[in-house]
Amino acid sequence: STMGDYVTPGEEPPQPGIYRSEQMCLAQLYLQSDASYQCVAELGELGLVQFRDLNPDVSAFQRKYVNEVRRCDEMERKLRFLEHEIRKDQIPMLDTGENPDAPLPREMIDLEAKNELREVNKNEETLKKNFSELTELKHILRKTQTFFEEHEDMIASSAENSGIGDVLSADEEELSARFSDAMSPLKLQLRFVAGVIQRERLPAFERLLWRACRGNVFLRTSEIDDVLNDTVTGDPVNKCVFIIFFQGDQLKTKVKKICEGFRATLYPCPDTPQERREMSIGVMTRIEDLKTVLGQTQDHRHRVLVAASKNVRMWLTKVRKIKSIYHTLNLFNIDVTQKCLIAEVWCPVAELERIKMALKRGTDESGSQVPSILNRMDTHEAPPTYNKTNKFTKGFQNIVDAYGIATYREINPAPYTMVSFPFLFAVMFGDMGHGVIMFLAALFFILKEKQLEAARIKDEIFQTFFGGRYVIFLMGVFSIYTGFMYNDVFSKSINAFGSSWSNSIDHTTIDALLDGGEKSSETQLILVPELAYDGSPYPIGVDPVWNLAEGNKLSFLNSMKMKMSVLFGIAQMTFGVLLSYQNFTYFKSDLDIKYMFIPQMIFLSSIFIYLCIQILAKWLFFGATAGSVLGYTYPGTNCAPSLLIGLINMFMMKGRNAGFVDERGDPYPQCWLSTWYPGQSFFETIFVLVAIACVPVMLFGKPYFLWKEEKDRREGGHRQLGTIETVLVIFALAQVPIMLFAKPYFMYHREKRQARYSNLEETNQSVRADIAQDDAEVVHAPEQTPKPAGHGHGHGDGPLDMGDVMVYQAIHTIEFVLGCVSHTASYLRLWALSLAHAQLSDVLWTMVFRNAFVLDGYAGAVATYVLFFIFGSLSVFILVLMEGLSAFLHALRLHWVEFQSKFYGGLGYQFSPFSFETILAEERQNEEN
Repeated sequence: STMGDYVTPGEEPPQPGIYRSEQMCLAQLYLQSDASYQCVAELGELGLVQFRDLNPDVSAFQRKYVNEVRRCDEMERKLRFLEHEIRKDQIPMLDTGENPDAPLPREMIDLEAKNELREVNKNEETLKKNFSELTELKHILRKTQTFFEEHEDMIASSAENSGIGDVLSADEEELSARFSDAMSPLKLQLRFVAGVIQRERLPAFERLLWRACRGNVFLRTSEIDDVLNDTVTGDPVNKCVFIIFFQGDQLKTKVKKICEGFRATLYPCPDTPQERREMSIGVMTRIEDLKTVLGQTQDHRHRVLVAASKNVRMWLTKVRKIKSIYHTLNLFNIDVTQKCLIAEVWCPVAELERIKMALKRGTDESGSQVPSILNRMDTHEAPPTYNKTNKFTKGFQNIVDAYGIATYREINPAPYTMVSFPFLFAVMFGDMGHGVIMFLAALFFILKEKQLEAARIKDEIFQTFFGGRYVIFLMGVFSIYTGFMYNDVFSKSINAFGSSWSNSIDHTTIDALLDGGEKSSETQLILVPELAYDGSPYPIGVDPVWNLAEGNKLSFLNSMKMKMSVLFGIAQMTFGVLLSYQNFTYFKSDLDIKYMFIPQMIFLSSIFIYLCIQILAKWLFFGATAGSVLGYTYPGTNCAPSLLIGLINMFMMKGRNAGFVDERGDPYPQCWLSTWYPGQSFFETIFVLVAIACVPVMLFGKPYFLWKEEKDRREGGHRQLGTIETVLVIFALAQVPIMLFAKPYFMYHREKRQARYSNLEETNQSVRADIAQDDAEVVHAPEQTPKPAGHGHGHGDGPLDMGDVMVYQAIHTIEFVLGCVSHTASYLRLWALSLAHAQLSDVLWTMVFRNAFVLDGYAGAVATYVLFFIFGSLSVFILVLMEGLSAFLHALRLHWVEFQSKFYGGLGYQFSPFSFETILAEERQNEEN
């Protein structure tokens, strides 16, 4: 079948799991009701089985185990509350990270029984509320007593000041009477209420009292100096004591409603000073008692929390396991007899034995006599994609999966990405110094990974770097290698093997230029290759002499890196196309091999691989010295062929001079545009025509053969029908002589065989019955289901939609043909980013650190120290982190677009097994976030 179709397990050749996803199968599980819990628990510990929901139309609230899930939710909520209380009391929690087995359902009841803290908390809340109320009452009694005493003193002193023998005026008598009346409420039946209100609500409370009661109330307030706790929330608040005098029941009702509206707390306050004093003493006694009880309660609560802190993480793990088991059991289908649970699961074929062993363990632990059954099923549904990973391969697999999950059993790019990704990154990042910094950072993460994992650092950026530590490690190692090849360490070069160039300029010339002043010393001198180059290249990498060549260093390096980028790019794209052949072979798709892979390879070879051969030939054959190259006279470097313009001329089929010199031996004008090997124009014309011819083959080849196959299949059905019609006609014609001669024949023999007449009649019936039977067979023949044909060429059993096939093929062809050009150009980013990195590094050295070497003495030492700090910081933050991120993103794009587009479908879906480890890790992450 095609990449998107499912290949039946029997046809699948075994392949190591790293190159393709694991071979999966759909299986049915038959579990006895009693054993189902334990079996699912064992499968959860194993983490290799993905359950399918067999009740998709049933809501979550109508499933069988909904009550158990609710109980687990409630228990989890209680444990989280317990955890919160432990943290609030700053008690250290024991988190060993151990993974207890999923408990039996009856252990859930034991966990639910651990509600002691709830009772303790409830008692403590009640005690605290009582304590707050009593404290407020104490303050009310004190303040009201003070208030009454102040007014009594004020009246007594006003009477003394006026003189007892003096005659009071009528107004003074009235005023005095009013005060005395106010102080003795029983005289005029003046009533009062006392209470406590939050300080910020007091102004509004006062205004509303005045307006609602039309000024017929008398309010006195006094602030409580102590900070009290709110009786409901327990938060610290500032409060005031108030006392309101009024007359009559209506005002009393109004005042009480206003107090309720402002959430003021009213307390009973006796009328007489004696009663108030006695009540105050009683309140103080009760407060002291409460303090003792509260202390004991808090001690008891603390002991309960300390005891719980040792087990709360383990209890949470257990509850989450129970919950996930019941959640999974809700995906099962329940048999009519209610004694058997049926599930459908995806699982790796290689792990079937382990899964069966887990089911056996679960059945044995539950004490069930009936074994659990695992039955493999055939299906045409595409299975999930499951790639086994370890801590090293996981980072690279994540890079691939971020683009799209591989289609089931197609080539997995991750193994190749492990090498090509850090290498292409390093081509852009090539610097030994920066590579060492990256390598050491990753090495620290790797060596300390256990401690760093245990530390549970929540910082997202740190987690990103830590998760990709092995990717960064390889990126650092490859960067050291490419830095060595570029001979680049913080923009400086190392003369490790001795330069192949020597100074060919006369010393007197150099001295004259140095003595000639500033202008002369800036003169650029040229090392002529014929004199300065010893003929044998630098053993490995770039010759360090180029680091000194200020005039043409960039020209040389840009030319080298640009050609190198094209070589790497076309090599990787060709490798991608070769991997597509592996896919087509594996999925037995002959049409794709003949009409996709072969034309693609011919197209790629005709233009792009030919370009790579030209690049290598130019490097090998066209040096600085004149001579003969491939049968043509080569005058020197000015006639080295221009590959880019040559490629344009190849497409335009433009006539060019053959060779670099004319008959007289003089170089042609623009000799670099000449052909440089015999028959070049002919071969290039052939290559272009072959490449153009490949396009219609890619575009129409596969759709045409699919259409032809579909047509043959349909006509095959018609041919069968035609054969049946012919048989029917012959059979019908055969009836004519029977009808014509049968009856006379039997009548003729009747008299001779009178005794056997009945037998003859029976034979006649028998013959008719046979005819009827034959007829039935003929009628039923066309109804036999024909074998489905055409699998494996991009369509299923349904009718072929030519429109869809043509559009799909056109998209693929256009993408490949245009992609070859654009992707080759896209690989030039390797050169561009390498150039940018080298230039930034050079600027940082020249503009920053080199200035420290200009100064002498102590000033030079201080400048070196300060400028090195600036140079080091900028190197790490700009050149390693920012440039590293930039190179990482470009390497990512080259893999996703340029490489993977050649062979990778990425239309699969992830295998998500039921695993306690995954579930608990997700829960912990949610907690931390």
